[in-house]
Amino acid sequence: MFEQEQETIAQQIKEYCLEQGLPDLPLRWKWIPFSAHWGISTSFFQLAAADAKQKGQKVNVAACARELAEQVAVHLGQPVEFERLEAVRGYLNLYFSTAEYAQRVLDTVLEQGSDFGRNPSTGEKVMVEFSQPNTHKAFHVGHLRNVILGDAVCNLLDAGGNEVVRANYIGDIGLHVIKWMWNYLENHDGEIPGEEKIRWMGDIYSEADRLYQDPLVEEKVRTLFARWDRKEQDIVDLWKTTRQWSMEGFQQIYDLLNVRFDRFYYESDVEESGKEIVAALIEKGIAVDERPEGAVIVPLDDILGTEEVYRVLVVLRSDGTSLYATKDLSLGIQKFEEYGLDRSVYVIDVRQSLYMKQIFKTLELLGYDWADRCEHLAYEIVNLPGNVTMSSRDGTVVLLEDLIKEATARTLSIVQQKNPDLAPAQQQQVAQAVALGAIKYSMLSRDNTKVVTFDWETALDFNGQAAPYIQYAAVRCNSILRKADVNLPASAPLDYEMQEAEVHLIDLISRLPGEVARASRELKPLYISTHAYELAKGFSNFYNTCPVLKAEEPIRSHRLRIVAAARVAVANSLAFLGIQAPDVM
Repeated sequence: MFEQEQETIAQQIKEYCLEQGLPDLPLRWKWIPFSAHWGISTSFFQLAAADAKQKGQKVNVAACARELAEQVAVHLGQPVEFERLEAVRGYLNLYFSTAEYAQRVLDTVLEQGSDFGRNPSTGEKVMVEFSQPNTHKAFHVGHLRNVILGDAVCNLLDAGGNEVVRANYIGDIGLHVIKWMWNYLENHDGEIPGEEKIRWMGDIYSEADRLYQDPLVEEKVRTLFARWDRKEQDIVDLWKTTRQWSMEGFQQIYDLLNVRFDRFYYESDVEESGKEIVAALIEKGIAVDERPEGAVIVPLDDILGTEEVYRVLVVLRSDGTSLYATKDLSLGIQKFEEYGLDRSVYVIDVRQSLYMKQIFKTLELLGYDWADRCEHLAYEIVNLPGNVTMSSRDGTVVLLEDLIKEATARTLSIVQQKNPDLAPAQQQQVAQAVALGAIKYSMLSRDNTKVVTFDWETALDFNGQAAPYIQYAAVRCNSILRKADVNLPASAPLDYEMQEAEVHLIDLISRLPGEVARASRELKPLYISTHAYELAKGFSNFYNTCPVLKAEEPIRSHRLRIVAAARVAVANSLAFLGIQAPDVM
């Protein structure tokens, strides 16, 4: 919020250091821990140590840092941008005027509205590949973390100033598809899915997987696979029709979650081009062709002179059929050629970490200089209570629609208690928004590398670190502004002694753009989920200690602007996570 003032001071300090022959080191600025007065701080310990090393002297670094901070403070005098400055034990602290800062924060937030928190353009184009479901299978809670994490990362990269391409890589070929088609032809021929397409597709797959345990069935499936390999028209036609059913089911989920994609890739589209890349790997001497006895492999550790770091990547089976690696190599190249990317982010299960390293390193060996700009954003699994892991093959699957129905039903009863005057249709709408928020927040409020055990009590907590609590803060803001029944007061100097709770809330509001920049840079939605909770807590404290509607003027008008700014900050922080802030609850 005061970046220009910080840069001005930093430049003045740099010029002073050059005049004094001190090393040219970048300053590291931090916010001074909040104490009802805003400020920024930088230390001189690193500079003191570097100066001593440059001069070949042994010194007391702490004492030298203290002296440097005092000298710089004298040099700066009283900067007009700040209320005061002080040198304390090697640190230089600069404090903003509380009233001026608060007014500027509120003016900025209310002027920018839904754009508040967004950062200037970086000029970078980033593709995020996420969701990646397999057709002909169920879409369950285990898949949900991927799509929620990927969507939030896209939102944050976009808000961080990047041009984002949202990509989805669909697994539309393989044994699982053939098993499904065999079961359909054998036991469900002529049936078509109803409205719940994902459930219907998943049921047929589960049945097929159970039947496949019979060796006779396995042989029939293999026979059908051979027909697929020969591209017999009736089998190809069935595949296209049933794949479309899956895609329509997936779109129902994406619409419900309010998730969109710019580009869909399909495994079937990169299979043949992947085999061409394998041929190039063999020709360049990167891959070793051990067929027919063995597979085609890339002995990465041998090539790189490493030991048990990259191991061996198998890129083609001994019978010449493709693997995931065959297609992922082709897809990686296609992405950069098609979009001219600066970065490519893969949201993929943490258990694929070695595999992703192998893919990136093989692309590097092929000569693609962008390979080091491919990033694996790993995430851990989602468990049911009792640490039951989700599986497509057994009864532990919880389908998305079932999870949302259960969450909505639980939320609806709370909404009915809190707001019985709402029309039933609106109660249902609010309940679904809160339910979806609860599910998403439970996935994003833990580090993506930590296992999530989903439980209702935590997800639907209206009084703790959960989406309903944060959403309710936005609703309280709306309620105050509605009851005020006036146009939002114009900006004016905050010429009264502000209470610590309101200063603290404005401080939290002001930090949202910085938190977005950090979350975007590090691909960590956790930072925003935590900040959203802190905002809600800060507003709750303000709500309980600072009267708004009953306050005398001009305090009433100023606090109405604080409430409006808090509403913007809370709603925007939730939006960056893909969560709606309802108007009422």
